[in-house]
Amino acid sequence: MEQRQKSELTRQLILDESFKLFYKNGFESTSVDKIMKATNLTKGAFYHHYKSKKALGLEIISSKLQKRVYDGMITPLYEDGNVLTILENTFSRRLKSFSLFDKKHGCPMNNFINEIADKEEAYQIALKRIIEEWKAALIHLLERGKKENTINKSLSSNAIAIYLISAFEGVRGIRKLYNDDTILNEYITGLSLYINQLKA
Repeated sequence: MEQRQKSELTRQLILDESFKLFYKNGFESTSVDKIMKATNLTKGAFYHHYKSKKALGLEIISSKLQKRVYDGMITPLYEDGNVLTILENTFSRRLKSFSLFDKKHGCPMNNFINEIADKEEAYQIALKRIIEEWKAALIHLLERGKKENTINKSLSSNAIAIYLISAFEGVRGIRKLYNDDTILNEYITGLSLYINQLKA
């Protein structure tokens, strides 16, 4: 195997295993030693690819976390179709798609925000970028709805976007306290009621 390809596979292994450990156990409690144990690599291999755990954390945010939010919550907002249906489907479908592990451990991005965003400006900037792009996609969709007369023009698209993101992230965190999906199902019912109030 070519050295460059081998190096890339090693880097990807570190990323994949680190993400799993951070998601399950938290960023602060996951040491480089624990990552190396999970990957069966040496510390030399780690430091060949990353200057520090902070550098690794930033790459996890910009690759793993960003991809999850883009694939699940941003890309669907740019699809063609009825704006109200897209809104409801994007949020409810995403909640229904999560594995039991995802439900038990909450949203990895939100976990990062709660654990480390206030400790390091670099983390804050990287995480805020994802939220801002999610918010922008929602505002774009809502403004399209206003032009198409499906969304009430007097409502603030910015306020709706922030509310939808906050409520979604909140229920992901609250679900960690429960052993079943009752809270998620109630959220989905509430979401439907809320979206219905946005109609023109």
